[in-house]
Amino acid sequence: MDLKIGLLGGGSWGTTVASMIARKRPVKMWARNPDTVADINNNHRNEKYLPGANLTPSLVATNSIEEAIYDADVLVMGVPSQSFRRVLEDAKPYIRPWIPIISLSKGLEQGTKMRMTEIIETVMPGHPAGVLTGPNLAREIMAGQAAASVIAMVDDSMASELKKVFSTGLFRVYTNVDVVGCELGGALKNVIAIAAGMGDGAGAGDNTRAAIITRGLAELTRLGVAMGGNPLTFAGLAGMGDLVATCSSTQSRNRTVGYHLGQGRSLKEIIDEMSMVAEGVKTCEVVRELAHQYNVEMPITEEMFKVINEGSTVRDAFRGLVGHESGAESDPG
Repeated sequence: MDLKIGLLGGGSWGTTVASMIARKRPVKMWARNPDTVADINNNHRNEKYLPGANLTPSLVATNSIEEAIYDADVLVMGVPSQSFRRVLEDAKPYIRPWIPIISLSKGLEQGTKMRMTEIIETVMPGHPAGVLTGPNLAREIMAGQAAASVIAMVDDSMASELKKVFSTGLFRVYTNVDVVGCELGGALKNVIAIAAGMGDGAGAGDNTRAAIITRGLAELTRLGVAMGGNPLTFAGLAGMGDLVATCSSTQSRNRTVGYHLGQGRSLKEIIDEMSMVAEGVKTCEVVRELAHQYNVEMPITEEMFKVINEGSTVRDAFRGLVGHESGAESDPG
């Protein structure tokens, strides 16, 4: 298939995906920042978000959403979750009928508590919606290191065709029909990554990190299954895989936020210094609301909400988790 791809979003992951696709197919990507567009077109670099990385020379960037997508056969949305709806609505007049729209975002919309594919279905009804997700650290992939991901769509035959768009030699893409589980895994793990980073920042050690990852996986699985996800999804790339990478890597934005919180810095100070969005900061409140709505116990999420929104310290969070009564590992709490 000689499909033309339009990609909206000029951050690290959107640029990485665009550069990978451009090795095989025509890609036009939209970035809001004129300096980013100029850097990509003139230097084949995106120094703001991917310093030192060389992009595929055929990748074309533009400041015009219309120019990026007017003739696209597939639209890829690489913008943060809280601006996802606004950008998609801006793009709506230029999107060709019925083309698939694939999200790269790992978050939940504040207020509506919607997943990104739900926003696609609301704003662009009739368009096949999907998500590309997994343990995908942009800088490692740009450095040529192997990675795997999942494209989730209700229509498995379409997902099987579209995975060819994203697959490269060292970037292996699997399919999954569990869109709900794949999206929730990607969004919920960011909250757990903040907790893991806090432990690392406070010097808690490897045992603590392992406990947070494992109990965090139990939390996101409970909520994901309650919301209609397949439990097997959370043992795969979109669940455990993404969680381990995000909780362990120094490249993880959410872990980085947690790390600095664990060292006693204020959230505002940390966010002000970051050039990229840490989705877990905004998603945490939504996850907590969903946990209450579905009557699912999520003690790590509850403590992270208090840290992010109520000024609790890492010591407060630690005391809250230690004070939470433990039972059988298979219990829902």
